[in-house]
Formats: sequence, structure tokens, C-alpha cells
Amino acid sequence: MSNQVRSITKKSENISGWYNDVIERAQLAEHGPVKGTIILRPRGYVLWEAIQKNLDTKIKDLGAQNAYFPLFIPYSYLQKEKEHVKGFSPELAVVTHGGGEKLKEPVVVRPTSETIMYDAFSRWIQSFRDLPLVINQWNNVVRWEKRPYYFLRTTEFLWQEGHSAHKDNETAQKMVEDALKMYVDFYQEVLGIYGYAGRKSESEKFAGADSTLTYEMLMPDGKIVQGCTSHNLGQNFAKVFKVQYQDDKGQQQFVSQTSWGLSTRSIGALILAHGDDNGLVLPPAIAPIQVVIIPIVTKSSDKEAINKLAKNAYEILVGHNVRVKLDDSDQSVGWKFNQYDLEGVPLRIEIGTREAQNQEVSIRLRHDKQNHVSSSIKDLAETVQKLLEQMQEV
Repeated sequence: MSNQVRSITKKSENISGWYNDVIERAQLAEHGPVKGTIILRPRGYVLWEAIQKNLDTKIKDLGAQNAYFPLFIPYSYLQKEKEHVKGFSPELAVVTHGGGEKLKEPVVVRPTSETIMYDAFSRWIQSFRDLPLVINQWNNVVRWEKRPYYFLRTTEFLWQEGHSAHKDNETAQKMVEDALKMYVDFYQEVLGIYGYAGRKSESEKFAGADSTLTYEMLMPDGKIVQGCTSHNLGQNFAKVFKVQYQDDKGQQQFVSQTSWGLSTRSIGALILAHGDDNGLVLPPAIAPIQVVIIPIVTKSSDKEAINKLAKNAYEILVGHNVRVKLDDSDQSVGWKFNQYDLEGVPLRIEIGTREAQNQEVSIRLRHDKQNHVSSSIKDLAETVQKLLEQMQEV
């Protein structure tokens, strides 16, 4: 543990080197054994868990139910929608052998789930009473990446993909727009990243879609990150997979469909948008640890009083649902300061001799290290909650 904090490349001098250093030294991820894959370490995966927890509620508010579909998809399924297979062919991972034998039909490792899900939709949907059908799944997908980059471009990544079927294009388009709004609100209100929402060009839209909406963000390196997509698929997949329903007049109609998704690329955008020369800077809404308490003992005679106040502060914040950590380990104070700066913890509470005598704490803000706030122990919960709210809005 003591070797975690080492010097990192300065963001202001080399943003690409800084980005890799922060991810590796904050122990968010490391490269996997196959090119383009990454291992999400606990500190990285907890960010994805926070994103899942926040978005899953919003997705269900759109009327979605969670399900899971197989990782392997018959190759013939992708061939049914010509634009779809054309768009994904360069990125496909195809399995030709299994169990020591050549397969009768190759299977594709899931690049996205439209084809396998809509095969099931053709059985699940029979009547207008079955609509709308909105299904979401949290899963992994594989798209062979020639130029991998932590979180932003990886051969395998995690995401959610929502899929819906509707009676007509009007209600399908409303779902497309509602899904995009959900993502925009999430990026702005939770991750604190502002960008541009709009429609993709014909050449850039999702393969097999009538149209694609997106939210894209300008990063400090001058590059654009596509934060999410929401597609109006029209009846393109419905016709090839025979996803039909009987309307209220007894006539057979094809459904209109949508799909929409957000991936672990959002973590890359979060790192780039908010980080500084010292490491991560996490918005309080997404930070696994919102406050770290560090006792500073310079005289052994003051240790008991300092630790007592630190424990009291910890219990107060836990009681007010603040995600807080008390670090009373024997690591040096300087090491702790650097480590929690690297990890991006929004607030650092320091308690030394003066604080113990006055029954107060000193609070440092991660995004503005010059800003120093003092608070009495009795006002601590209110002060911390107010600071966290202010930081989220910055």
C-alpha cells in the first residue's frame, strides 16, 4: 500500500501520460492479457457500480424491465439486417470452434444485442396489448479495438443497453428522446459534465438505425467523447425478425423499435473532465468516499483527544448518510494527503491539537485546495452537506 502514491505526469504538460498514470496509480484499472482488454480494479469498478445504481432507477422510470440475453449470437442473426452486419463486421469477434470441434455455424461474441433480443421479441409480442415492451440489460460487449485507450476505447467494455418496441414511430421517437434526456441529465447533474446533444449524421448513425441521437463532450485534450447514443430503429429490424403485433382491428402490424446505451466510457470522460495535476477530482454524487477524516498527531499527549474527536466526526457523518472514511493508520500525514488527492476524495477533514482543543475541524476542498473551511463539531453535518452540494454544482 505504501508504494501507491508516486509522482504522476502533470495533466498540464502531457494529458495522455497523465491519464494513464492516474488510472494505474489510483488503481482504477490495468491492462488485461489480451490487447484492448482491461481489468477493472475495485476502485474502478465501484465507480461503475455508482453509475449503475444511479441510472438503473432512471431506466426503470422509462418503463424498462431488466433482463439478460446470451453472450453468443448465431452469425446468421447479424446477417439478417444488412446495414447492421456491414457496420459491425470490422469489429466482430467470431467463434468457429467449441468443445474441440468446428461449429456448424459460427457464433459472434456479442457486439450489441439487437439481433438476439429481437428474435425473442418476435415470440414475446403478439398483440397490441403487449406494447410497449421496454427491456434493459447490464452486460459486457466485445468490439475488436485496434487502438485501445483505457475506458474510452477497449475491446471489451461494460454498458447498459435499453431496447423497446412500440405500436408506431411517434411513440418510438418519444422513447428515443426520453432516453437521451435521461443521459443528458445524468451527465450534467451527476457527473458534472456538460456537452452537446444532437443528431448524428447519416454516415455516423448506428448501423441499421433510421436516426441516432447522441450527447458528446469536448475534453481538455481537444477531442470529443461520445457519451451515449439513442437510436430510432424504425421497422428495419422488425421486418427481418418478424416482430409483429395484431392491432385493435385484427390487422398484423410491424412494431417500431429503439435502442439506447451508456458505457464505461463515461468513466473515462469523468477522469478527463475533472482531474488535475494531482489526480482524480470526483463529483460528490459519484465519489465512493465523499469525506476522509485524517487525525494529525504531533504530540503523543494529544493523541487520545484527537482520535476521540475524529471518531465523533466519523459517527456524525455516517449518521447523516455521508460516505466517509476515517484513516487513523500509521501512514504519514503527507502520504495520506497525496493518496486521497490522487483518489479524488471531495472533502478532507483534518483534526490536530488545535481542533481537538476547540472542538472543531478543518476542511479542505479537493477541487479548490486553497479553500479552507472551519466547522464546529456540532455544525459538522450541516457544513459538510452544504459543501458537498456546492461542489456538485460547480
